[in-house]
Amino acid sequence: MLTLTKNDITLQQAATDKTTAIKAIAKQLTEKGLVAEKYVDGMLNREQQNSTFLGNGIAIPHGTTDTRDLVNNTGVAVHHFPQGVNWGDGNVVYVAIGIAAKSDEHLGILKQLTKVLSADGVEEKLKQAKTEVDIIALLNGEVQFEADFDASLIQLLFPASDMIQMSAVAGGLLKNSGNAESAFVAELVTKEPTHLGKGLWLVSTDKGVKRSGMSIVTTANGCEFNGLPVKGLIAIASCNASHKSFLTTITKAVAEQQQDSILSATSEQLLAMFSTSAEETTVSADADNTATFKIKNAHGLHARPGAMLVAEAKKYESKITVLNVNGDGKAVNAKSLMKVIALGVKHGHELQFTADGSDAKEALAGIGAAIASGLGEG
Repeated sequence: MLTLTKNDITLQQAATDKTTAIKAIAKQLTEKGLVAEKYVDGMLNREQQNSTFLGNGIAIPHGTTDTRDLVNNTGVAVHHFPQGVNWGDGNVVYVAIGIAAKSDEHLGILKQLTKVLSADGVEEKLKQAKTEVDIIALLNGEVQFEADFDASLIQLLFPASDMIQMSAVAGGLLKNSGNAESAFVAELVTKEPTHLGKGLWLVSTDKGVKRSGMSIVTTANGCEFNGLPVKGLIAIASCNASHKSFLTTITKAVAEQQQDSILSATSEQLLAMFSTSAEETTVSADADNTATFKIKNAHGLHARPGAMLVAEAKKYESKITVLNVNGDGKAVNAKSLMKVIALGVKHGHELQFTADGSDAKEALAGIGAAIASGLGEG
């Protein structure tokens, strides 16, 4: 995993245009011994092929595949432009992350960085950053904007016989993921949960919490608590306000008497349901609107093929989500370049698309054809 240091960050930079910015970043990559001098040509050529602007004021300039032999070591040079740089097409960049990668290592870098930078509010924080430590904290995810919830925090049909077991499992998931300490689990098993109706329960605490997150456990057994049925338990670890979107989704489901939509959902459906992006709404998972395709691109979904995939998805009105079958199992908005690149898709990985709308079938067919054609790389 990429470890940023103060030496990787250059603050208070200014550039008249993106070409000037890229040349400055390439110069620093060269001075650090990461690349040869000619690597700058690959970075400029890459920019001509497809813009490296990701959104939210962030760009990731990097070289082309045929300039990888000019890379000595994998690394980055992060330049901070508080006044912004015109990156073309009306896009303004405040932080540019120059990437030098010898092989598919850049996919891991992209995955780490874009997951952090896709969160709402990061752009403004980066613009206002005053020190290298400020930027490193933001890029490393130490400033939490989105509460954690992934496949490792879901346990379906656990053979629990009582609420204590349910709470212990839910707390254990959050402890194992690094969100909480043992004190959190101990608090959870002694705290009385709130019944949300139809066998769905909620429990939360801030004791022993290191990062906000949520776990969901459903039971295969018919147990009770205080004379009421227990079918599922949602546990929330909170140390900031980043979990509020989860509570909004839960409140809406309860108000509409849709608790069963949570209790009967698959892991993939739960991940889509509780996605923190407003665009990532739940879609049905019928066989007719779900399709899986294998990525044939030699270097996976880096910026260029990723952009081609997103451009294809944006042609359709349907809501489209995608998950990397070989990844963490989290479904994301297929029309967001940052989200798609953050999936860390490598050669041979399978992507499962789910579309919901009047042109869902056409969307899946079009996406499948685009992937089969190589997403612009043949």
